[in-house]
Amino acid sequence: MSVFKRKSHACAGFDRMSRRAALKVGGASLLGLTAPRRGTGIRGRLDKAVRFGACRLFVIWSLAFGAFHASAAEPVLFKRDVMAALAKSNCNMGACHGNATGKGGFKLSLFGDDPNDDYTVLSRDQFGRRVNIVEPDQSLILLKPTNEIAHEGGKRFDRDSWEYRTLRAWIAGGMKRDPADAPKLLKIDVSPTQRRLIEPEKEVQLSVTATFSDGSTRDVTARAVYEPTSQLVEVSPDGKVRGVGYGEVTVMARYLHQQIPVRLAFVPARPDFVWKPARKFNYVDRRIFSKLHSLRMTASELCGDRTFLRRAYLDLLGLIPTSDEARTFMADTSPDKRAKLVDRLLERPEFADYWAMKWSDVLRNEEHALDKKGVQVFYDWIRRAIAEGKPLDEFARELIAARGSSYINAPANYYRAMRDPIMRAETTAQVFLGARLQCAKCHNHPFDRWTQDDYYGWASLFARVDYKVVANNRLLVGTDKHEWNGEQIVYLNRKGAVNDPRTGRPSKPRFLRAGAGDELGEDDDPLLALADWVASPDNPFFARAQVNRIWFHLMGRGLVDPVDDFRSTNLPSHPELLERLTVDFVEHGFDLRHVIRTVMNSRTYQLSSATDETNRYDAINYSHNVIRRIHAEPMLDGLSRVSGAPAQFKGRPEETRASQLPGVMPKSKSNRGRTEVNQFLDVFGKTARLVPSECDRSNEPTMSQAFQMISGPTVNEMIEAKENRLTSLLASKLPDGEIIDELYWTAITRPPGEEELASHGSHVRNSATRRAGFEDVLWSLLNSKEFVFRY
Repeated sequence: MSVFKRKSHACAGFDRMSRRAALKVGGASLLGLTAPRRGTGIRGRLDKAVRFGACRLFVIWSLAFGAFHASAAEPVLFKRDVMAALAKSNCNMGACHGNATGKGGFKLSLFGDDPNDDYTVLSRDQFGRRVNIVEPDQSLILLKPTNEIAHEGGKRFDRDSWEYRTLRAWIAGGMKRDPADAPKLLKIDVSPTQRRLIEPEKEVQLSVTATFSDGSTRDVTARAVYEPTSQLVEVSPDGKVRGVGYGEVTVMARYLHQQIPVRLAFVPARPDFVWKPARKFNYVDRRIFSKLHSLRMTASELCGDRTFLRRAYLDLLGLIPTSDEARTFMADTSPDKRAKLVDRLLERPEFADYWAMKWSDVLRNEEHALDKKGVQVFYDWIRRAIAEGKPLDEFARELIAARGSSYINAPANYYRAMRDPIMRAETTAQVFLGARLQCAKCHNHPFDRWTQDDYYGWASLFARVDYKVVANNRLLVGTDKHEWNGEQIVYLNRKGAVNDPRTGRPSKPRFLRAGAGDELGEDDDPLLALADWVASPDNPFFARAQVNRIWFHLMGRGLVDPVDDFRSTNLPSHPELLERLTVDFVEHGFDLRHVIRTVMNSRTYQLSSATDETNRYDAINYSHNVIRRIHAEPMLDGLSRVSGAPAQFKGRPEETRASQLPGVMPKSKSNRGRTEVNQFLDVFGKTARLVPSECDRSNEPTMSQAFQMISGPTVNEMIEAKENRLTSLLASKLPDGEIIDELYWTAITRPPGEEELASHGSHVRNSATRRAGFEDVLWSLLNSKEFVFRY
């Protein structure tokens, strides 16, 4: 038996091609020796023979010694130890070799998602050039991270580090695969999982313990990876967290495929802090104020009646109150007038208009994927469901189980907008369960529980949805294959599956829970089963996601933020409150209005936007109202209501408000039919409804918006319209002061102050014409912060 044959027995699994190719690393000999020069005499040939013989003997000796050395101490396991070293060095993160295409020809699975593939890449890829089994210290996997060879990623660890020792021992030990009975990681425990640090306390040491399948435990604190969600903290490699600012931060502690979020709060000393007890209106306040107290943060005072009135109208109706409505409310002295106002607004038709618009946003009700008639039919059904108080579980059940004509059975339009199982699966999970599954399409989700098995099993539930196109009268024939214009029939095909790209085989339908899908037979209706599961009171995801969405619309920020991202590593700011709201929602039959009423009747909702030293920089604990710009549709409707000039939408009745528009006119049709008011809505952040998320809508102020308000055609044309509010007021022969008073009540829900009244009156008197003077007054009110922002 040759020496290479014997060597192959000593290093099981190291194939012949790899042995031959591994003799060279970057052009250098495996032993770090230069090749012997060719000699012409006996001495040269003898020197060559001796060197070659020594090389073969050294290979055998190295493997034998490596095996002996490994058996003398605890063996290095690839999945437990080597993968931990790669993760700790950040080699497998998305910005490095965990990238979808790798870096420098070297690709690892993202965050160690596939250790079996990583083993092959390290030991076999490019003929094993990254490892040197004979002289481990010359392995590229060690030379580059220590920066002994140029490395684009820079230095990742030192030669005396545990990462270096682990990788070297694995290489020297023959790069063995883990035995079948190797202990597997079951869980990790982190201590503490939450902590409040009051100045001068600034540091906390995290401790991570791993539990394995053989019952053993390990302290892996130094081997875990720590990822803070903000720059408020610095985390050392051994898990010591040091605060460099004040506020709350989440630190992800990750070891192999397990991770646990740690919530930390760094609180300034505030030696003079005194908690100001305030009457709590309901359970919302008890949980909000309890946390504020622990953070040494005071809650702002209650907002005034005028602010509450305007806030409630904008949040529930997308409108500002009329001058008569404002005066009536302000004159009311009853102690429960705010609660009564909420009840009245919840029953107004404008409430159904505005909240139907919100649901149309996430259900992608737009004229490109549907068509004009389909959009109207879908919108009417959504609006009717809200107006009639349809419970949200029934609302979701009808959408998910829908099929039939897109013109006759309105919920069928939910699937008409999504042409493949992947889009249906991702949208349904995001809208109804608050789960963003997209990452699990290519690999197990790095920040959540979902695996690729979950992803493709979930997608298979939608695989049999099919379409019969009755007609497609495209407006842009031949240029846009994604445009649909005509009736379609959504139905459930007899067959259909989503193949798992890893195996090429169909995935078995499954719900997003352990063991899900086992009860579904081949003849079962997957959409009916799915609809029942999603809308079940026992579903841990649905009710929680809908409560969070309602809270987001009223408070400007979800208890979980982003509002539809309930991954296990994205903790809610107030977990007890979210749970209490969820239980209350279910107990009251998934009633949208009940949750809205509960939140709006809380003191938390009614807090002022005025701040003090303790809560000035708070953005997540609801210590005060966070001022935000009015959304696009309420902004345009407000301009129309104040000026008395309706916005003109092509093909719509003159009295149509922006928040009553059923769909979104696609921009792809060369702006055909788009008017100045459409452009106004775009500038102010109206969503195109191309993604199933509220995050696509923006209410951030921009310079373009400022130009629209100051000199844009929409605002100026409404102010100068021949038949508008100014025309009526001037024709009434009212004194200047009364007209100014009426404009103030109409635009910003209050009377003018003495200085404002005198200043505006003087301007009107000194203007070229009385009309021109009042147009300037109206323009100034529409451009005031009190009009543009929700306080």
